[in-house]
Amino acid sequence: MNSVVYPGTFDPVTNGHCDLILRAARLFDRVVVAVAADTAKAPAFSTEERVELVRQVAQDRSNVEVVSFTGLLVTFARQLGIN
Repeated sequence: MNSVVYPGTFDPVTNGHCDLILRAARLFDRVVVAVAADTAKAPAFSTEERVELVRQVAQDRSNVEVVSFTGLLVTFARQLGIN
């Protein structure tokens, strides 16, 4: 399976984010949008709100997963089995 992780804070999710998510969904079998929960930034939206906003963008794409993560991105990607 051809998979990719798209990490970010998505605070807020922008048209540019949406464009990249939808383009990736056409190119990859599995797209994991990883919303960073532990960021040094002071986000305007909570982690749960940011996850929900991104989910609304990708609701028509069955191959897009939206999840939050903490810690190192490389560790998270390994947990998902994505190289």
